[in-house]
Amino acid sequence: MIRRHPLLSVLALLLLVLLAWAWSNRQHLAAFPDIIGAYTAKEYCSCRYVSGNPAAYCEGYVQQYVPISSLLDDEDARRVTASGLGRTHSAAWLGARQGCQLLPNE
Repeated sequence: MIRRHPLLSVLALLLLVLLAWAWSNRQHLAAFPDIIGAYTAKEYCSCRYVSGNPAAYCEGYVQQYVPISSLLDDEDARRVTASGLGRTHSAAWLGARQGCQLLPNE
Protein backbone atom coordinates (compact mmCIF):
# COMPACT_ATOMS: atom_id res chain seq x y z
CA MET A 1 0.00 0.00 0.00
CA ILE A 2 1.36 3.40 -1.00
CA ARG A 3 1.19 5.96 1.74
CA ARG A 4 0.89 9.57 0.62
CA HIS A 5 2.19 12.46 2.67
CA PRO A 6 0.25 15.64 1.88
CA LEU A 7 2.59 17.78 4.00
CA LEU A 8 5.59 16.63 1.98
CA SER A 9 3.77 17.50 -1.26
CA VAL A 10 2.91 20.98 0.02
CA LEU A 11 6.53 21.60 1.07
CA ALA A 12 7.79 20.45 -2.32
CA LEU A 13 5.33 22.78 -4.06
CA LEU A 14 6.41 25.71 -1.87
CA LEU A 15 10.05 25.00 -2.65
CA LEU A 16 9.28 24.93 -6.36
CA VAL A 17 7.43 28.27 -6.15
CA LEU A 18 10.31 29.80 -4.19
CA LEU A 19 12.86 28.63 -6.75
CA ALA A 20 10.76 29.98 -9.62
CA TRP A 21 10.47 33.36 -7.86
CA ALA A 22 14.23 33.49 -7.17
CA TRP A 23 15.04 32.63 -10.78
CA SER A 24 12.74 35.34 -12.15
CA ASN A 25 14.31 37.92 -9.78
CA ARG A 26 17.92 36.78 -10.09
CA GLN A 27 19.19 40.16 -11.34
CA HIS A 28 17.64 41.99 -8.40
CA LEU A 29 18.95 39.43 -5.93
CA ALA A 30 22.46 39.69 -7.40
CA ALA A 31 22.45 43.47 -6.84
CA PHE A 32 21.48 43.18 -3.17
CA PRO A 33 25.01 42.78 -1.69
CA ASP A 34 26.09 46.08 -3.29
CA ILE A 35 23.13 47.93 -1.82
CA ILE A 36 24.13 47.25 1.81
CA GLY A 37 27.58 48.85 1.67
CA ALA A 38 26.58 51.67 -0.68
CA TYR A 39 23.54 52.68 1.36
CA THR A 40 25.49 52.62 4.61
CA ALA A 41 28.38 54.70 3.25
CA LYS A 42 26.14 57.31 1.61
CA GLU A 43 23.68 57.70 4.48
CA TYR A 44 26.41 57.80 7.14
CA CYS A 45 28.30 60.44 5.17
CA SER A 46 25.17 62.56 4.79
CA CYS A 47 24.24 62.16 8.44
CA ARG A 48 27.73 63.06 9.63
CA TYR A 49 28.94 65.74 7.24
CA VAL A 50 25.79 67.28 5.73
CA SER A 51 23.59 67.23 8.83
CA GLY A 52 26.49 67.59 11.28
CA ASN A 53 25.38 64.85 13.67
CA PRO A 54 27.80 63.05 16.03
CA ALA A 55 29.35 59.75 14.95
CA ALA A 56 27.50 57.66 17.56
CA TYR A 57 24.12 58.96 16.36
CA CYS A 58 24.95 58.28 12.70
CA GLU A 59 26.07 54.72 13.45
CA GLY A 60 22.65 54.02 14.94
CA TYR A 61 20.94 55.86 12.09
CA VAL A 62 22.41 53.59 9.40
CA GLN A 63 22.03 50.34 11.35
CA GLN A 64 20.15 47.68 9.38
CA TYR A 65 18.94 44.13 9.85
CA VAL A 66 21.80 42.93 7.65
CA PRO A 67 24.97 43.82 9.57
CA ILE A 68 27.96 45.50 7.96
CA SER A 69 31.44 44.14 8.56
CA SER A 70 33.25 47.48 8.80
CA LEU A 71 32.58 51.21 8.81
CA LEU A 72 35.55 53.55 8.45
CA ASP A 73 35.10 57.30 8.95
CA ASP A 74 38.01 59.46 7.77
CA GLU A 75 37.17 62.79 9.39
CA ASP A 76 40.06 64.68 7.77
CA ALA A 77 39.07 63.72 4.22
CA ARG A 78 35.33 63.54 5.09
CA ARG A 79 35.20 60.14 3.47
CA VAL A 80 33.29 57.08 4.67
CA THR A 81 33.96 53.48 3.64
CA ALA A 82 31.50 50.70 4.47
CA SER A 83 31.81 46.96 3.84
CA GLY A 84 28.97 44.48 3.94
CA LEU A 85 28.23 41.10 2.37
CA GLY A 86 31.69 41.07 0.80
CA ARG A 87 31.34 44.39 -1.04
CA THR A 88 32.97 47.72 -0.15
CA HIS A 89 31.73 51.20 -1.09
CA SER A 90 32.89 54.71 -0.26
CA ALA A 91 31.18 58.08 -0.11
CA ALA A 92 32.79 61.49 0.28
CA TRP A 93 31.58 64.97 1.16
CA LEU A 94 32.08 67.17 -1.91
CA GLY A 95 31.01 70.51 -0.50
CA ALA A 96 28.12 72.49 0.88
CA ARG A 97 26.22 72.54 -2.42
CA GLN A 98 26.90 68.94 -3.51
CA GLY A 99 26.71 67.13 -0.16
CA CYS A 100 27.88 63.51 -0.11
CA GLN A 101 28.24 61.31 -3.15
CA LEU A 102 29.12 57.66 -3.69
CA LEU A 103 32.56 57.23 -5.19
CA PRO A 104 33.12 54.83 -8.09
CA ASN A 105 34.60 51.47 -7.16
CA GLU A 106 38.24 51.11 -8.06
